[in-house]
Amino acid sequence: MLNREFSGVNAHLTEASPRRALSGLEAATSRKNTTSGEGMEIDCQPEEPVISSFDEDCVELGDVKDMRLEAEAVVSDVLFAVAEMHLSQSFNSARDVAHINVETKEGNRYCLELTESGLRVVGYAFDQVDEDLNTQYHETVYSLLDKLSPGYREAFGNALLQRLEQLKQTGQ
Repeated sequence: MLNREFSGVNAHLTEASPRRALSGLEAATSRKNTTSGEGMEIDCQPEEPVISSFDEDCVELGDVKDMRLEAEAVVSDVLFAVAEMHLSQSFNSARDVAHINVETKEGNRYCLELTESGLRVVGYAFDQVDEDLNTQYHETVYSLLDKLSPGYREAFGNALLQRLEQLKQTGQ
């Protein structure tokens, strides 16, 4: 099914940015998830450069990215495909960490931590951090939500199809 074929694609789908959507389509066709010999999914081949969606909109302060600004970009990128998503105001965010509350289309709530290492689930309710929870880091919000939410995958696939149809109609 198309939703599975394009799951985990690192793309931006906005009306104002056809170039971003097209580059996401190119990423979908050239960097489909592959499986290594041990059955571990990876987002791209090791010899391919890794493209981070966070770098475009971030502000660097010395050698440390301001994760609050990164988190705002994350929220704006995927808000269309989740029920609710916002930066947590309950934590004193340092420049090197931010927390994001997300409710999936299925109604599951999570508290996500964003650091230089990536994104990971740190709680199963808004504004909750379980120090004993040891979850996997994801390089992109797309791969994290792809794992957590079938509704996200469906919304992402539908948005991709709509954007492709728009590009087709305008002859791009």
